[in-house]
Amino acid sequence: MATVIDDKRSATRFRILVEIADRQPAVSQGEIAEEVGVTSQAVSEYIRELVEDGLVEKEARSRYRVTKEGVDWLLQETGDLRRFTEHVADDVLGTVQEDAAVAAAPIDEGDTVTLSMVDGLLYADPGADGPATGVATTDATTGQDVGVTGFTGVIDLEPGRVTVYQVPSVRAGGSDAVDFDALAAACGGDVIVTAAGVEAIVALRRSGVDPATTYAAGNVAADAATRGMDAVVVTSVDAVGRIVDTIADAGVPYEVSGIE
Repeated sequence: MATVIDDKRSATRFRILVEIADRQPAVSQGEIAEEVGVTSQAVSEYIRELVEDGLVEKEARSRYRVTKEGVDWLLQETGDLRRFTEHVADDVLGTVQEDAAVAAAPIDEGDTVTLSMVDGLLYADPGADGPATGVATTDATTGQDVGVTGFTGVIDLEPGRVTVYQVPSVRAGGSDAVDFDALAAACGGDVIVTAAGVEAIVALRRSGVDPATTYAAGNVAADAATRGMDAVVVTSVDAVGRIVDTIADAGVPYEVSGIE
């Protein structure tokens, strides 16, 4: 466990060192005191100790720098804090939070249910014979929403894939340069279709395809993929960079292709 959550003094020491790192080299003890919630005298004492411990070096009056040892200590404590908060979020809160699922069969409050993802929705089925389970917090009939908590295990889910199709900008022909039959075929089947950019939206309309959304296309496609669904983003060339960055940040597999 991180030492900065063991006691108040360690936490204050950590916060003051962070403030020094953020403000260096011109350090106002009064500003740090106000930010941390202690007196200026206390800040002065903490800084003196940090200098003595080799975590901070004094350059001149009111001028300080965090040393390499100070940076290493901050990185160590920050890493420990991150692991602790992940433990709280995943192992502690993850078992007590409540979520909603679709009841695959009649469920009584208190039943153990098996959880699965179908068409992007969480489903709960009575019984504990699956890799991921929870406990129902409400009664539900088939097809009704049911509350679930006490999650354990991992849902067996194969991530979907996102295909990004580029439509030329209007300067390069726009929707007129698109093979509408090829675009319609690319958007066929069980995929979520989103669009970004006027050229892309018009090209889809002319191909007889109605996209699920023309806003936040990359976010919607990435979210669909994390829920196990394949998605297509049709985008103008001008917007493709932003779309790809969003999908890449989500960590889902994708490919970029032309549709001319």
